[in-house]
Amino acid sequence: MSRQGLGRAGEAIARACYEAAGYEILAERYRRGRGELDLVVARGDLVAFVEVKTRRGDRCGDAASGVTPLKLRRMRGTARRFLDENPRRRARIFRFDVAAVDFSPDLGDCRVTILRGVL
Repeated sequence: MSRQGLGRAGEAIARACYEAAGYEILAERYRRGRGELDLVVARGDLVAFVEVKTRRGDRCGDAASGVTPLKLRRMRGTARRFLDENPRRRARIFRFDVAAVDFSPDLGDCRVTILRGVL
């Protein structure tokens, strides 16, 4: 599986996890300028901006370790743009999550960890 294919598989798994928990998907791969939000989800008054990180094996650390301070800063700026473009979402509570999807080296197994409120 290509790196891009692995990333898309991780995003689909993360999306399914949020949907199973009762979240509505507001946007996928929302891009503005240099920033991107993999998922924007909502449940009740909460909007969560989600970075999905996917890894195969642990040679380079787990998936969550791939989220850098620069990525988090860009997420914050991109989230502001999303809220500006979607004013009815502005008054809601929001948070930043990381969905870490770690596949085994043979892709036969995967573990999903949702880190809520990373910012």
